[in-house]
Amino acid sequence: MSIFVDKVFGEALSLPADARVNLVKELLTSLNLPTQAEIDHLWAEEAEQRVSEVDRGKVELVSGEKVFAKIREKYQR
Repeated sequence: MSIFVDKVFGEALSLPADARVNLVKELLTSLNLPTQAEIDHLWAEEAEQRVSEVDRGKVELVSGEKVFAKIREKYQR
């Protein structure tokens, strides 16, 4: 880390726990990462899309047994 980052980190560690928690929240928010609600929404959309593809016959379902058999065959050589 740079000297500046080391200094800021050291000062942050001297803060009370609740202030450090708030600082972490603010720093994470500044990264513009998706929220858990957004992630859940995206997974729900993906699941609905996959179910729709199965219902329309656009994808072929493969049993778990076949999938694992192929994996074992591929990596047990």
